[in-house]
Amino acid sequence: MTSNNHFISIIIPIYNGATWIENCFKSILKQTAIGVLKLELCICDDCSTDNTPQLLSDWKSTFEDAGVALKVHRNADCTKGVGYAKNRAVKLSQGDFLCFQDIDDVMLPNRILRQYWRALQEHSHTIVGSQFRRDPANSTVRYTKWANNLTQEQLNLQVFTSHGPTVIMPTWFCNRRVFERIGGFCECKKGCPEDLVFFNKHLNMGGQISRVDEILLVYTYHTGQATFSVNEETIWNIRVQRLEQTILGKYIKFTIWNAGKQGRKFYNSLSEENRAKVVAFCDVDVNKIGKKYRSFDEHRRRFNNEVDIIHFQKAVPPFIVCVKTDLTDGAFENNLQMLNLKEGDDYVMFS
Repeated sequence: MTSNNHFISIIIPIYNGATWIENCFKSILKQTAIGVLKLELCICDDCSTDNTPQLLSDWKSTFEDAGVALKVHRNADCTKGVGYAKNRAVKLSQGDFLCFQDIDDVMLPNRILRQYWRALQEHSHTIVGSQFRRDPANSTVRYTKWANNLTQEQLNLQVFTSHGPTVIMPTWFCNRRVFERIGGFCECKKGCPEDLVFFNKHLNMGGQISRVDEILLVYTYHTGQATFSVNEETIWNIRVQRLEQTILGKYIKFTIWNAGKQGRKFYNSLSEENRAKVVAFCDVDVNKIGKKYRSFDEHRRRFNNEVDIIHFQKAVPPFIVCVKTDLTDGAFENNLQMLNLKEGDDYVMFS
């Protein structure tokens, strides 16, 4: 099948997106893929109360003139959430490939072509992301640095961190089979990390992650983002549950790297079976090293076993690392490198 026969569906959920529509749509019309690939834009308007419906209607002829079909489903009853809107937009679509985009973000001109060619090189069960630029540039600097600098191998390893998916949802590009195999996004309403749930299901089913190492999206930061409606504890629990299911079940014993707040919270979130596998906490803080940690189990109304706190150089892998990166002027990273460990085998990042 030649490239001209492949059909790309751009999937956008919208709720009160009037502020962002013009910039987003103009960026789509600047795609170098227009005239090379067959494109369509599929949108679910999730009961917007601003002038989004009118703007979508106004843009229809502009897209048609460019040879891009614009399909819109309007949910007029009540908002049903981002997961529902994405599923409904995909249902409208006919593409062999799905290109996900948020209305408040801007795709750079080569995005679709670059990701399409990369997707052709990958297995059909691969989500292809890209690097991105933040707007404003000084927002979420650590997160942006982390996401854009992961190696291709780390994209499939650092999937338990608090940052979420190793390729951000607004850069996802995938074969339609990926969506169909997962069965779509969960449709719980506000507060559900539907992209993380989808991402984890994809990984659990053997799916892979890849990235075009080029900035192909301007990722907008603002207080109205759906991200801010998701409860941090919900994400924490999802992360712990998947780590227990996919990693800790294979371990006979392990060490928690960080005897501070995050390490202790992680320990107390584990099942009784996995807490029993913890042989030590390791740290660099002389005020903690040499002491013991013993927590009280509120559910069982009893104290857990004491766990030694030791220096990291005396600790034994595998490690679950509960230290946030890029916060210690390289001290933590240097300590980790000193031990000559292999990520994925000797340690897993959970920070």
